[in-house]
Amino acid sequence: MLASLTEILKIAEERNIAVGSFNTPNLESLEAVLNAAEKLNVPVIVMHAQVHEYAAPLAVIGPVMVVAAKAAKVPVCVQLDHGVEVDYAEAALKLGFTGIMYDGSLLPYEENLANTRKVVKMAAEFGAGVEAELGSLPSREGSASAAVGPVYTDPEEAVAFCRETGIDAFAPSFGTAHGIYKSTPKLDLDRVKVIAQKTGLPLVMHGGSGVSTEDYRTAIRNGIRKINYYSYMSRAGVRAAREMLDSQDVTFFHDLALTAQLAMQEDAERAIRIFTGE
Repeated sequence: MLASLTEILKIAEERNIAVGSFNTPNLESLEAVLNAAEKLNVPVIVMHAQVHEYAAPLAVIGPVMVVAAKAAKVPVCVQLDHGVEVDYAEAALKLGFTGIMYDGSLLPYEENLANTRKVVKMAAEFGAGVEAELGSLPSREGSASAAVGPVYTDPEEAVAFCRETGIDAFAPSFGTAHGIYKSTPKLDLDRVKVIAQKTGLPLVMHGGSGVSTEDYRTAIRNGIRKINYYSYMSRAGVRAAREMLDSQDVTFFHDLALTAQLAMQEDAERAIRIFTGE
């Protein structure tokens, strides 16, 4: 069933869990995530990242995501991930997306603030929630690997930004990075707790793949209610496909795609169990 970002986050807050939020740039990844969520009977967020436009145009994959969410047996938010253009966010809303992550983190503060306000106002007309971030992670969305460095959001700036924009969820920078980690990330989880208390908003972990179980659960206790997860799930699919190609003569692509899908579902299930405390 299709649900808004705010509805999903309310469930997370009530249950004191984090909802898994997965990029789904093709049908196999979408099916993997929804099947995992239905198997575990938990809400989930499926996302389309603007950076994936080259591989999965919003106009093509977006309607598929919305239809699949409506047919799901669990609450599903369909969210734009790292939308860097206001017009692109509007296009997603018109397709039926119920959440927008506007990313103005590389813009000057005032411009980020102004654009985020525009997106919040626009999303409200569609009944959708808005997530935004302040500062940026060491590597950008879509990077093949992550060079981890200490990048942290200032709590007082976060309070002002959240108050002045009216967003529904906030993604602070506290040491995570997009992509595959080359070394253990140095997370400032106390900062997460302070920002959650000061802003009063559900917080989002970007660069959520590859974090230890202990750090996931500490982050959730400290206020993280949404965890973005994709790189390691995608890698699981790639590895399964590679193993199949190495072990047999594959004739049909759909067999290869299904093998990758099942491996991604298994990885998504593992992640969701951690996020929900199972």
